[in-house]
Amino acid sequence: MFDLGFAELLVIGIVALIFIGPSDLPGVFRSMGKFTGKIRRMAREFSRAMEEAADEAGVKDVAKTVRGAANPTKMGLNSLNEAAEKFENWDPVKSTKEAASKGPKTAELSEERAEQAQKIRDNAAKKANERVAAEKAEADAEAAPKDDA
Repeated sequence: MFDLGFAELLVIGIVALIFIGPSDLPGVFRSMGKFTGKIRRMAREFSRAMEEAADEAGVKDVAKTVRGAANPTKMGLNSLNEAAEKFENWDPVKSTKEAASKGPKTAELSEERAEQAQKIRDNAAKKANERVAAEKAEADAEAAPKDDA
């Protein structure tokens, strides 16, 4: 708390010797020692009381839980970060080329999947065109009676 070095204490002692006098100086130092001892005891008791109150309130348990939650290795965030990094570095074109180079079965599967994907796209386009045509016919049918009236 107070940063008093040897030089400062020496100056304080000399000033006390001059103002208090050599006969009363030991009694003053003894009283100051007792007073500082009481202050330290009171501070120690206060700290203990505060620690006991914190223990009863569960502050240490909460602090331990928070520290555990902030620890990435305990929460498994390391493996999550590794998986995210692998996903960010993933190149689908490269993986398809690697799959094709692995063997004939893999190449056949890749070609089969590409054909299926093309069929799905063609079918979706066909259905979309049919829906657009149906909506247009419905709109024309609604507009035709209005023209007659």
